[in-house]
Amino acid sequence: MRAASRTRVKICCIRSVEEAWTAIGYGASALGLVSQMPSGPGVIPDETIALIAAAVPPPVATFLLTCRQDAASIIDQQRRLRTSTLQICDRLETGGYPDLRQALPGVRLVAVVHVTGPGSVEEAVAVGRVADAILLDSGRPDAAVKELGGTGRLHDWALSRQIREAVDVPVFLAGGITPENAAEAVAAVGSFALDVCTGVRTDGALDEAKLRRLFAAIRPD
Repeated sequence: MRAASRTRVKICCIRSVEEAWTAIGYGASALGLVSQMPSGPGVIPDETIALIAAAVPPPVATFLLTCRQDAASIIDQQRRLRTSTLQICDRLETGGYPDLRQALPGVRLVAVVHVTGPGSVEEAVAVGRVADAILLDSGRPDAAVKELGGTGRLHDWALSRQIREAVDVPVFLAGGITPENAAEAVAAVGSFALDVCTGVRTDGALDEAKLRRLFAAIRPD
């Protein structure tokens, strides 16, 4: 798959309607809304996720980040919150992507692959056959307390590029992206989109100066 000519940006860990509109104003084409997680930043109540999802018009995509591992529970959650996209942050144990697709027509399915080593390439190729897109992150799903995103850590971008070249679906690159390294990330991986959370925040709050620098770095025109 060839890299997109213009890299999209997903701003994750959005906490309010106000933050959503700030991110959109700077050029975000997608917003990440984090439901209950075992660890990490940006978690907001389901009621807030539903409120933000209802306030954001297309074509901006709203991503529900879920750590649930059974398809039936994820289907119930999405039907209540009504985002346009599901971001599956952990491996499914009960049910599968075909169940999600059948129950949620029109909802895009994004599978998270945590890039921890060469085995992640094989995992991405497999899940890329059933998902609409893949998001590459730096979590540790096998840790005693699972890390499923928002770590602020970089992973091996060479592996990320291998994955991007091996799959036929769009690839989002997450994990430690900042205004200072965003252009390098685009050049190194050639992903469809960058996914940023902690890199555009200061003391937990969305930082407009960092947003401005991020978009200027990858869209100098």
